[in-house]
Amino acid sequence: MSAGRNVEQQIALQQRPPSLAMSSMAQRPRPEPGFFPIHGGFRDRFVTTPEPKYCCEACRLVLCIPRQTECGHRFCESCITDLLSKPNPVCPADLEPLFEDKIFRDVCCNREIMALKVYCRSEKNGCKEQMSLQRVMDHLEVCPYFEVPCPLGKCKEKMMRKDMPEHLTRKCKHREITCEFCNHKMALTELQKHKETVCPAFPVACPNHCSFSSILRSELSSHQHDCPKAQVTCSFIRFGCTYKGLNQEMREHETSFASEHLRMMAVRNTTLEAKVEDVKSELMERYKVLPGLSSRLAEVETQYEEMREKNRQLEQKLVSMQMLMSSHSEKLLEVEMELRELRPLRTMREEVEALRGSVESMRSVVSSLDSGRVGSGSGSHTLGSLEQQLSRHDDMMSVHDIRLAEMDLKLQVLETASFNGTLIWKIRDYKRRKQEAVASKTLSLYSQPFYTGYFGYKMCARVYLNGDGMGKGTHLSLFFVVMRGEYDALLPWPFKQKVTLMLMDQGPARKHLGDAFKPDPHSSSFRRPTGEMNIASGCPLFVAQTVLENGTYIKDDTIFIKVTVDTSDLPDP
Repeated sequence: MSAGRNVEQQIALQQRPPSLAMSSMAQRPRPEPGFFPIHGGFRDRFVTTPEPKYCCEACRLVLCIPRQTECGHRFCESCITDLLSKPNPVCPADLEPLFEDKIFRDVCCNREIMALKVYCRSEKNGCKEQMSLQRVMDHLEVCPYFEVPCPLGKCKEKMMRKDMPEHLTRKCKHREITCEFCNHKMALTELQKHKETVCPAFPVACPNHCSFSSILRSELSSHQHDCPKAQVTCSFIRFGCTYKGLNQEMREHETSFASEHLRMMAVRNTTLEAKVEDVKSELMERYKVLPGLSSRLAEVETQYEEMREKNRQLEQKLVSMQMLMSSHSEKLLEVEMELRELRPLRTMREEVEALRGSVESMRSVVSSLDSGRVGSGSGSHTLGSLEQQLSRHDDMMSVHDIRLAEMDLKLQVLETASFNGTLIWKIRDYKRRKQEAVASKTLSLYSQPFYTGYFGYKMCARVYLNGDGMGKGTHLSLFFVVMRGEYDALLPWPFKQKVTLMLMDQGPARKHLGDAFKPDPHSSSFRRPTGEMNIASGCPLFVAQTVLENGTYIKDDTIFIKVTVDTSDLPDP
């Protein structure tokens, strides 16, 4: 049950979540994705042929991120990953079995490979440079023969870096150019559309085909008002005139039809005056009922405020009733649980009292027989029978006394047990218990059990006052233990609830010390217990003894430890 064996595992649980607890191969960052091949080894052309020790046993290329097996052979990281993904993997060089935990990264070999000389990857384009493998990407950043994409987003062409200036100034269809009419800058592909649709300084023809053959697009709107061939409607259209004609004919129409326009205006004015009178009379009628509506509105607002206040009071009463019902339900459940435990205890006590009465009566009978015995054979036989019954009753009473003591102990545990996933553990006589731990008399202490619910997980805490494992002699070590419970068959396994360990500060600052972890689903500490309890899991370096004993965590020679298990996402059994 030692927690020292799980020291490394518990530290890992505190530092990172289980989802990150993978092999170093899966976690290694891959710098500069363009530098490493997608699969297998390096395909660069080396100045001198690499030695066989630098070649992968699987792909036969120069090793990329070399990994060495237990049998001494080297593989690329991607190649060894492929081999390990197969069932019962073996080394292709000597057919020895491969184990992932026996494969390590060959840093020395990687350093030597990175120092090998290679030709530039743009050799086919004319580059003659040579450099170490690890300097390839640095060289490609400035190599004039390296093919790079056009920096203009819409252009998909690629060319050598040395040809980029000419491409940007003369060849790229998406290069920036200036409109010769409005001096607006845009891509070359958009220039023609710009001129034909939106350029304000581009010359356009009048749509009415008047004598003005070329007009700036920005001035076309104002020209439409003065264009002699533009189609216009009479300005008295809102009074009823329906005449339409050319701009140059409108003046003659307005002069010749002036009297008709005046007549239309007079008719329209008379109609408007009649409508105004109707509106005035309607407004007067509405104004008369306005005070009554105002008073009615005030009454409605008052009633609305009263209803809101009543509604608020009812909501408060409803919340209070719900809280009261919830507390009563919890208390009722607690009483039912206690009654279930107390019924057999009460029955046993009654049986014990009955047995005691029976034994006392038999003893009095035996005493009377013993004092009045006359030596007859039948009297001796009766006395022997009674003594046997008395002995049998004594044995039964002893058994019942033992069972009664066990039930009393169980009742005491239930009275102090918590069923909401929270344990408050009070440890008295700290100095004496600490000295016993230093003297190796009592290395660790167990708390009373606590539960995530009446039918939930059963758990407890375990503390080493003088430390355990890495913390021995310097720290207080605190661990969490999953115990075998009566309802384990109904619960999900492995145990996955978040656990928070805390040392309570008894001073006014309340600076509690705590740590939390998510259980590792692969650890045996969190599987369904087969014995009384699993291996403890927690923090060997929970709190330094100097911090514990010099602060306000010890008061009246007593410390308090709190353990909280998250039950928010725990399903009902």
